[in-house]
Amino acid sequence: MSPALVVSVILTYFLVLILISFKTAGKSDSAAFFTGNRQSPWYVVAFGMIGASLSGVTFISVPGWVAASQFSYMQMVLGYLVGYLVIATVLMPLYYKLNLISIYTYLEKRFGFWSYKTGSFYFLLSRVIGASFRLFLVAGVLQLAVFNTWGVPFWVSVLITIALIWIYTFRGGIKTIVWTDTLQTFFMLASVVVIVYYVASGFDWSLSEITSQIKASEYSKMFFWDWKDSRNFFKQFLAGAFIAIVMTGLDQDMMQKNLTCKNIGEAQKNMFWFSISLIFANLLFLSLGVLLYIFAAANGIGIPDKPDDLFPFLALNYFPPVAGIIFLLGITAAAYSSADSALTSLTTSFCVDFLGFVPGVKGENRTRTQIHMAFSVLLFIVIMVFYVINDESVISSLFTVAGYTYGPLLGLFAYGLFTKRKVSDKLVPLISVISPVLSYVLKANAPDWFWGYQIGFEILIFNGLFTFIGLMLISRRSE
Repeated sequence: MSPALVVSVILTYFLVLILISFKTAGKSDSAAFFTGNRQSPWYVVAFGMIGASLSGVTFISVPGWVAASQFSYMQMVLGYLVGYLVIATVLMPLYYKLNLISIYTYLEKRFGFWSYKTGSFYFLLSRVIGASFRLFLVAGVLQLAVFNTWGVPFWVSVLITIALIWIYTFRGGIKTIVWTDTLQTFFMLASVVVIVYYVASGFDWSLSEITSQIKASEYSKMFFWDWKDSRNFFKQFLAGAFIAIVMTGLDQDMMQKNLTCKNIGEAQKNMFWFSISLIFANLLFLSLGVLLYIFAAANGIGIPDKPDDLFPFLALNYFPPVAGIIFLLGITAAAYSSADSALTSLTTSFCVDFLGFVPGVKGENRTRTQIHMAFSVLLFIVIMVFYVINDESVISSLFTVAGYTYGPLLGLFAYGLFTKRKVSDKLVPLISVISPVLSYVLKANAPDWFWGYQIGFEILIFNGLFTFIGLMLISRRSE
């Protein structure tokens, strides 16, 4: 595929996003940037959240991950449903009742200053790492499709990637993101459907034959019951439930979109429809992975060393130009649908939680723009670090890191919601550091200590439990 064609397609796509930005942003102030003036239609938010939740990690990593993990990922997806139910019925009513901009303000109301800052800090840490993983993917695809041919270094790919996000988000913030995410979700899902159709048509398979081939494949095993296996159903189901709670319900990025809905009723409808749609979307990506491996085997194509390279490798080298273009639109949409909102939520959290912004105060827009730029630079630095050290599937890395960084948030919110005890606020940061360290030690030694038991993504649960116990130890009864 011609690099010039690739660049033309991507630039055209971003021109559309920039036009949407100017249309939606207008003369946006901080209230529009942070809350969208609470006027977003729930169905628009729900559809856009599919793309933000799946992201470039799902688009690239899940199909390639099938060879090592088969359909075991669906065990986590089923767990997500439980997590989303908790979010819709417990967390979202609380956020709307308190009329929050940053959800971590709840921790200040419940525990105090240091708990509030600790919660916000862990979100910033988690989201910077997570957004960097996602942007690393799309920058890598651009490198493979365009910049390697032109001899341009990887850091230039990254710089262009982040610069494009900054251009269409710095004015409108979440008000723009709600609408651009809708467009990007459409492109992402449409591209997968089209590529599935292309691969299946090469074998002259009907829809029922596609289903039969996937079921018959060695990659389609979904449920694993060996308690020592990190893919064990109960481990992954519980991990999925808690990952959904922390990476959506306790995440400023995802909740900021929900809080742009007009009221709690519409926000809950958004969450319910979003969670149901996500099951089918993930099944679609896993099915694509099986078809890609079948396609490669049937055509005698060697599989890349890194699973994350499978989809782009085939799309850019062995699919016709039209399918390649559709793939590029899909991966671009998938990566940016989560990365753009991440940059916005990072700016929101830092401005509200650490600078004390109150929407509508004169002079805030300039500072907000500077913070937006500073986080863009930080993402660039983290991506380059990850580029140097990465040696495994990105989706596996993402959930592993989430287990350590979101664990203290899980413990803090759980303790606040399910107990009435007060804590020694100044000791909360110490507990939040000790808990991930204990979790790491536990995971490293679990096979020796517990008869071969391997801890997988459920490390998040242990981390949250350690935090909860630590808070109990530094607490006292409310007077």
